Amino acid sequence: MVGQLKRTAEEHGLPFGKRTMTCNSRLAQELGLWAESMGKGEEFHMAAFRAYFADGINLAKVPHLLEIVKNIGLSVELAEEVLASRSFKDGVDQDWAESRFKNVTAAPTFLMNNHKLVGAQSYERLVRMVAENGIKRR
Repeated sequence: MVGQLKRTAEEHGLPFGKRTMTCNSRLAQELGLWAESMGKGEEFHMAAFRAYFADGINLAKVPHLLEIVKNIGLSVELAEEVLASRSFKDGVDQDWAESRFKNVTAAPTFLMNNHKLVGAQSYERLVRMVAENGIKRR
């Protein structure tokens, strides 16, 4: 699986370093929901992706998460409060419940109507999925 991810990343010019671990990303997910609520969700998710997949950073470690927050211009102090209070725990629990309901077992998973693509996909395959589901290009 990692080999396929690496090849796909290379094909699309995405960073992908040598991963030597898998970490518990639960706190990163909670912080990601908070960043979304602050209007910085995309920045946080991209920075977390790069940190984990390209730089081999352990996203289970709070100092690493706070460094990401700092680098995207959010308040480290507020992020510490979010993590300490677990104020976005319920939101992540709801996301997980929805994923189980939709039988999502891997990331990324692309869902559209009753069609599902699992794993990294080529741009062409995603375009085909959209077209097959009746969405016209703008």
